[in-house]
Amino acid sequence: MKPRFKLAQVMPQVYKPLIELDKLLAETELTKIQKEMIKIRTSQINGCAYCLNVHSKDALKYGERQERIFVMSAWREARNWFNEQDQVILELTEQVTMIANHGVTDELFEKAVEIFGEKTTANIILSITMMNAWNRLGVSFGNQPE
Repeated sequence: MKPRFKLAQVMPQVYKPLIELDKLLAETELTKIQKEMIKIRTSQINGCAYCLNVHSKDALKYGERQERIFVMSAWREARNWFNEQDQVILELTEQVTMIANHGVTDELFEKAVEIFGEKTTANIILSITMMNAWNRLGVSFGNQPE
């Protein structure tokens, strides 16, 4: 990939509302590891190497096991490593990220509300949406892992 201009240098003002939403989502009741799972799985789907690098390191810092990060893209085959909450978060992450395929199923949405409640389900979906925005910026502008 050829070097691309830095969005932050051309339009620094666009980061302010994104960062404000990130701050709001950081205060939700989800655990730090659950938040990083959303960021990692979204970044795997979207192919954002920069975000994968950052959030895998953050997850490890918060106590996530390397093995779970290694198999997160194949979590269905490693279900015994992911509890029911994790599985709902990962499935919701996939359905929201790939929303054009078939949307978010009623069954999954209802299961999320049953397990997490309305507010936390909203926070999960907002967190996934936010990470998709960051991934799209990172990939489009060619951000590379440091």
